[in-house]
Amino acid sequence: MNDRVTIQIEDGVADVRLNRPDKMNALDRAMIDGLAAAIDTLSATPGLRVVVLSGEGRAFCAGLDMEMMAAIGDQNFDIMTRTHGLANVFQQVAWGWRTLPVPVIAAVHGVTFGGGCQIMSGADIRIAAPHARLSIMEMKWGLVPDMAGMALWRGNVRDDVLRDLIYTHREVSGAEAIALGLVTRTAEDPHAEALALARQIASRNPDAVRGAKRLANAAFDTDAAGMLLAESHEQGLLIHSANQIEAVMANMQKRPPNFSDG
Repeated sequence: MNDRVTIQIEDGVADVRLNRPDKMNALDRAMIDGLAAAIDTLSATPGLRVVVLSGEGRAFCAGLDMEMMAAIGDQNFDIMTRTHGLANVFQQVAWGWRTLPVPVIAAVHGVTFGGGCQIMSGADIRIAAPHARLSIMEMKWGLVPDMAGMALWRGNVRDDVLRDLIYTHREVSGAEAIALGLVTRTAEDPHAEALALARQIASRNPDAVRGAKRLANAAFDTDAAGMLLAESHEQGLLIHSANQIEAVMANMQKRPPNFSDG
């Protein structure tokens, strides 16, 4: 990982920040590589329970910087090779948050354009400032969204609304984005709100939280029979497990739980 992304972990909550504030966290190749490396690091971090993803300075992420835009036509700009499972490296910086085993909460402020909007959309929950500025910007430059947005927006943004946002690349506020399905809710201080929510989730049975994320991820591509079986499988893993018993005892004894991380 490089200095484009910072990670601080406390009590199982990772505070991850895009760290190029002088450029509104625009995506150059170093930022792309830093985000991909951060996802790899978090995937291998023991005891991790929740991730909060935000941007330093005045913005969450302004999208591709102009040097990256120029590089798109370069013959060495490889988008066809699958470097990270299903994804290329540019898709991984958005898709990778969805595939992390723990919940990810995006805290969004300032501008969130293009690739930044797709990175935000990889989070399980997206909290935006009411006056944040969001746009699926690619059509402005004669391009289509290709950093996993089309896969991530399914189930969140209605099909005709998504087409409108893509074709016109119109800008919407954080408050408007709730009704459109781009964000979950707004807060005047989205980072503080995201951290508070992260701590709340981190206090739950980590095995159940991870199981719930697996079920939620599977819901878009699995038929009813498969989902019913998946529910039963996850519940079977949890019932009478040490952490599930601890959740019951802590509630009965009206005390904070003491979960273990396997």
